[in-house]
Amino acid sequence: GLMQQLFPREGETRPRLRFPEFQDAPEWENKKIGDICRSFSGGTPDTSRKEFYGGTIPFIRSAELGKRSTELSLTELGLKNSAAKLVAKGDVLVALYGANSGDIAIAQLDGAINQAILCLRPYEDDGPFIYHYLSHKKDWLVATYIQGGQGNLSGEIVKSIELRFPEPVEQHRIATCLSSLEDLIAAQSDKLEALRTHKRGLMQQLFPNPSEFES
Repeated sequence: GLMQQLFPREGETRPRLRFPEFQDAPEWENKKIGDICRSFSGGTPDTSRKEFYGGTIPFIRSAELGKRSTELSLTELGLKNSAAKLVAKGDVLVALYGANSGDIAIAQLDGAINQAILCLRPYEDDGPFIYHYLSHKKDWLVATYIQGGQGNLSGEIVKSIELRFPEPVEQHRIATCLSSLEDLIAAQSDKLEALRTHKRGLMQQLFPNPSEFES
């Protein structure tokens, strides 16, 4: 609900809700993602070459977007002998295809990406703002390009997306507000998972083990 108010609606040049210090600020300017970001996708080293895997470079796949750890890691040799590309913590990552096509996340670690991920690296320091804006537009992205789970995004499609941008100081204010809410959600999720774990352990103690009946 807050994001619907903080970003302009289709055909509008101002959001419905602005922080007090920006009430008299100019209208937001229309820009294409490709004009404000460097973008690239990666690749996958030959899986039959064991020497390409098991190194120190986290290998981020589309299902691991925004995660703090990865199942696979690459060696320097694997990186050099493939189309895998390095991303840095804070880059904006977009899943181009697969089960989670259209997902957007901020990279939580330095690592390498495969061909199913597009990295957006803004020329200016507005990565968090772009992340939140694209997250807000995700339903539109899916409805437009991945209808019924059929179809994929591409780098060209993402680069052609037009968004409206305020001045950098307002971008930062919006991104900071939304990021603080995400941090709160993550903290509450951790508490919920801890309670679930506690409940499972408690139930194991409160109910007899089936093997005890057999004995």
